[in-house]
Amino acid sequence: MADQLVRATAAEGGIRIVGVITTRLTEEARQRHQLSYVATAALGRTMSAGLLLVSSMKRAESRVNLRVRGNGPLEGILVDAGLDGTVRGYVGNPKVELPPNDRGKLDVGGAVGSQGFLYVVRDVGYGYPYSSTVELVSGEIGDDITHYLVSSEQTPSALIVGVFVGASGVSAAGGLLVQVLPKAARDEALVEKLESRISALSGFTPLLQAGKSLPQIFEDLVGDMGLEIFPETQMVRFHCGCSFDRVLGALKILGKDELIDIIDKEGEAEAICEFCGQVYKANQSELETLIQELQLEQAER
Repeated sequence: MADQLVRATAAEGGIRIVGVITTRLTEEARQRHQLSYVATAALGRTMSAGLLLVSSMKRAESRVNLRVRGNGPLEGILVDAGLDGTVRGYVGNPKVELPPNDRGKLDVGGAVGSQGFLYVVRDVGYGYPYSSTVELVSGEIGDDITHYLVSSEQTPSALIVGVFVGASGVSAAGGLLVQVLPKAARDEALVEKLESRISALSGFTPLLQAGKSLPQIFEDLVGDMGLEIFPETQMVRFHCGCSFDRVLGALKILGKDELIDIIDKEGEAEAICEFCGQVYKANQSELETLIQELQLEQAER
């Protein structure tokens, strides 16, 4: 099933539902960063959460940044997701591996750590980005994002994210975001029914492994509550906007003396993009061109 995001509403617009499948992009991240099982699960969950959060924003250039800083051996997660369906991210320690937790599942909470903070930055495409910080609840990502939505955005929400990864790679990944808006929050019976159904879910990846599509998952959850699925299915993918030109721009900032020192000691410069793992190399001729540009700029001042 292709990586995709689907939006829907129920209860005459009082319930907002978004689902995302991120199996292929999570597998791409696993391969790019050579991630362990638990690191794959942690990053995959966070990338799914980023795409779900940004889906409610309006301007095409809107983006959400999620930084998870816990006290566990994973040493943090950083994810950048766009309303255009692109997402990228990395973890601090991609090789960390832990025994399964007491439920027999990958111990994402232990890898992330239950003590620390979740930092959320919403960039609407103009002005200053909106930022918020909340303490981690469990390090399991879904719990922590839900806590952020309830405490910072004051919207009753449930976020379920999951990744199933085995010896052959990622076979299922994605997530589900359900939010109760003010017009439906007053209907206690409706909210209670919704909460009961969400609590009964064993997770998100088992639904994908059972062959369920996103519309079918929505139908099972709120099909009797006036479900309306948006006709547009958005494709999502792992994408990083890094480029060799940007690397050259960053090297130029080092200044003439530092560039000369690199040529003398190394002969070339190497840079690795943390988000996607792409390796860029600038040879001696390219570094000398940067030096010439800096000299020309200095002479023109």
